[in-house]
Amino acid sequence: MSVYYVDKFLYQADRDPDLLDRYKTDPAGTVAEWEADWGTRLGNGTTVERTTWLTLTEEERRALVEHDYVELFGMGAHFFLSLTIYIGIYDEDYAAARGPLAFQLEMARRLTERWGGKEYPSVAV
Repeated sequence: MSVYYVDKFLYQADRDPDLLDRYKTDPAGTVAEWEADWGTRLGNGTTVERTTWLTLTEEERRALVEHDYVELFGMGAHFFLSLTIYIGIYDEDYAAARGPLAFQLEMARRLTERWGGKEYPSVAV
């Protein structure tokens, strides 16, 4: 898994309200656009170097497109990045329907169902 690349996407989408909104409404298009452009950038100055070897695996791409944070966790994606981005996407809707912290509780429940009582996925390279 290219954990760095997945985390880079989560980090950038979480810190850019426009990118986050696009990721919420058009995940497939946003992931593809990011991977083709922003994902290749190595700097943020006036001269931007680009990488040609980083790419998402099919499994990573699918998990990002489907907002499958349980699978991303299992792949080794940074938990806090996943938590904050998906709170940004789902918290308002969940809170309106089920009350405060509803999404966080749902995320905890789903992660516990899959990972409770097991060793956490390794982040070793």
